Amino acid sequence: MNKIVIRDAVTEDAGRLAEIYRYYVEKTAITFEWEVPSEEEFRSRMEQIMERYPYLVIERDGVIEGYAYAHAFVGRKAYDWSSELTIYLAHDARKGGMGRMLYEALEERLKKMGILNLYACIGYPDPEDEYLTTNSADFHAHLGFTLAGRFRRCGYKFDRWYDMVWMEKVIGEYGSGQAEVKAYSEIRENI
Repeated sequence: MNKIVIRDAVTEDAGRLAEIYRYYVEKTAITFEWEVPSEEEFRSRMEQIMERYPYLVIERDGVIEGYAYAHAFVGRKAYDWSSELTIYLAHDARKGGMGRMLYEALEERLKKMGILNLYACIGYPDPEDEYLTTNSADFHAHLGFTLAGRFRRCGYKFDRWYDMVWMEKVIGEYGSGQAEVKAYSEIRENI
């Protein structure tokens, strides 16, 4: 059947999203987090992000297969037009186009908010190993992100050092008298 639905996350999704994230914490260096957050901690993180930014889930046949969200880049007023993105798919749901669908839906919402710059902070191997490949950076490049910078050996996990890269994508036009960015709650009804 494969009916795909993208919708706004609700805090009741926290258990499933934490379950998806668990794989990446325990088995990969895609996230540099060492401990799996509890469902309560995950819910709290979701609530904080959803105060201002979109937090989306993708379902296949009624089962959540992934999530993506935007959040503040740095957190100072001058950076309001910039946002950092995060995405995770269930490990067995990758390579099926759902990541692209989620990011495109997220980008559409961020454009309507007035966001101009998208950023992704990505663990990067040197060299690839069983915990980290270049797949995430390759995925972002395929979606139009370009390399903005690289930090060498800044993340330590599984008794080895990993690099981190920043990638960026411009989705709007710059101008003087730039309009203020709207909170996602202000534009959600128009999507």
